Amino acid sequence: MNEGIGTTGMAGNDHYRMTVDLNVLDHLGINLYSNIAAVLTEAVANAWDADAENVEIGIDPDGKFIEIKDDGIGMSIEDMNTKYLRVGYRRRDEDQETGRTTAKGRPVMGRKGLGKLSLFSIANTIEVHSAKNGESHGLRMTIDGIHKSVQDKEPFYSPEKLPREEIQVTNGTAILLKDIKRQRLGRGATALRKRLARRFSVVGEAHGFKILIDGHPISTADRGDLPMVQFLWSFGDEEPDLSSAGQLLEREALSDRLDAWDGDWSVTGWIGTARLPKQLDSDDAGNLNSIVVFARGRLFHENILDKLNDGRLYTKYLTGQIEADFLDADDEPDIATSDRQRVQEDDPRYVQLIAFLRKQLTQVEKRWTEWRRLHEVEKAKETSPALAEWLESLPEGFRKSAETLIAKLSALPVDQDEDRKLMYRHGILAFERMKLRGSAEELAAHVHDIDKLLAILADRDSLEASLYRDIVKSRLDAIKDFQGIADDNAKESVLQKYLFDHLWLLDPAWERATASEVMETRLTTDGVLTQDMTEKERLGRVDIAYRTMAGKHIIVELKRVKRKMKLLELQEQGQTYVDKLKKILLAQGDATPNIEVVFVLGEPIDEEGSNPERLKSSMAAISPGSRIVHYDSLIRGAQEAYSEFLKKSKQLDKLERIVDRI
Repeated sequence: MNEGIGTTGMAGNDHYRMTVDLNVLDHLGINLYSNIAAVLTEAVANAWDADAENVEIGIDPDGKFIEIKDDGIGMSIEDMNTKYLRVGYRRRDEDQETGRTTAKGRPVMGRKGLGKLSLFSIANTIEVHSAKNGESHGLRMTIDGIHKSVQDKEPFYSPEKLPREEIQVTNGTAILLKDIKRQRLGRGATALRKRLARRFSVVGEAHGFKILIDGHPISTADRGDLPMVQFLWSFGDEEPDLSSAGQLLEREALSDRLDAWDGDWSVTGWIGTARLPKQLDSDDAGNLNSIVVFARGRLFHENILDKLNDGRLYTKYLTGQIEADFLDADDEPDIATSDRQRVQEDDPRYVQLIAFLRKQLTQVEKRWTEWRRLHEVEKAKETSPALAEWLESLPEGFRKSAETLIAKLSALPVDQDEDRKLMYRHGILAFERMKLRGSAEELAAHVHDIDKLLAILADRDSLEASLYRDIVKSRLDAIKDFQGIADDNAKESVLQKYLFDHLWLLDPAWERATASEVMETRLTTDGVLTQDMTEKERLGRVDIAYRTMAGKHIIVELKRVKRKMKLLELQEQGQTYVDKLKKILLAQGDATPNIEVVFVLGEPIDEEGSNPERLKSSMAAISPGSRIVHYDSLIRGAQEAYSEFLKKSKQLDKLERIVDRI
């Protein structure tokens, strides 16, 4: 018996210890950050924590180096070793004097002690020069050096000490990034200026903190959002700098807290809306259709708007910057992710912020609707006197709904004036039709919500009669275009694309047919479908397309208009398609599929005149329902089906004359 094992057998070796390998640096910083703005945010935050008043960022025009220099308190060699070079140094917990608030009274931004590693995300070599109490020193770190220490299994990495003659500072700290990873540099200084401006809320003289890029200070105007804001809502007592808000028309104050919140919880900042969504699309600043969240003066969440799950139209116009310091309270757990761009979303503080924003945005949406109707309608009336005439002709009870409709149409992202006028025309016609049915207000309310709008229209039994002119004109144009393509004896691929964009030409019941991309891929894989013309000629195959309708599988085979086909050719091709499709569907669990093959020809085959019974049996042999149709008969049938409607659309009334003038 092995007595004593588990009690005395471990004597002298009963202590455990956790070690951290240098490899962890790869995960904590070297490969954690993906863009230069996020990396430089960490360096700028360190300068803020060092009570710097100026941070100067210089970017070499050739992309060889980046320099970040501040006039803060600097570091001694001991500070460098015990704080800067110590990964995971938690200043707020370990520095009793200035760990949470700096000597100048600034709230400390840093927390995890990982930010300095982010510099390796964009550079392979980093030099740190610093001066404190009249003594200057510096070091050089390299990714290769760190990796070598890892390979040699060293317990720590020792940066290279710089010679005194190479030290470039007499006060503060300078960080020099060399051997730049060019793919991380992004779009240049202009874009960097805008992106950094959106990462700090403490930029400018009011906060005693300047960030300069190539000698030019960053300002709130560089954020690019306020110049686009038409309506603005602010939180708290702090007044935003509106000097760059040249398009601002309306503003309102909102509550800065929920009633149930702790006494020291509050939100500051602002939320605004642009006139058009496209104004928030910036190449340099990124997508401005976002609400950024700051805590303690730096970016804490890149876009909380995405987390609100609000699909209403007004959200496409939103931008904003809010500050919620309670998210980063000293006495509470850190909820920021390692790269400090997002948060742990199940934390109660974050949940409360989401609840706060949802409540406030309800008020924003209501006021946005009112303000936009007021301003957009006036603008539209100035642009189009005919539109003003129509609005004035409406009874008072309908005018407000009509103005709401016009306001929404005015603000939709349309670039061309003619396209906007076309929207007005169709909007007026739809409003008048719905007015007759008592649904004008619903139409105005849901013009941005396609599902609700379709539901309103679908409930009206007179809809088709009221819209027949629009439908018929569109369809007759399509028939004319199709006839032109057929007369030109176009390639199968051209005919195929047009015909399948207008499937009603083949069968009126195929209005809403949907393509099965998965099935077409399988047919291609099995050698039935090919897009290569040379390969098709070699294999004797042409373009086909696959469609499903109400459980039925339909294969449409097109031939050039002037190509003469034989019945045996069609039967062999059709049978090949059916056999292949049955095999594919059987593998998917469909043992008895309903398959039809439709051949679209220009020239009749001989049996259509000489032996129709043989033709009928040959088609049935392919699969029940298979058939031949001709381009000419498709065109003639479509014209006959819709020309009768056209005769009924000749009357024009006063409304149409107004619409024609817009």
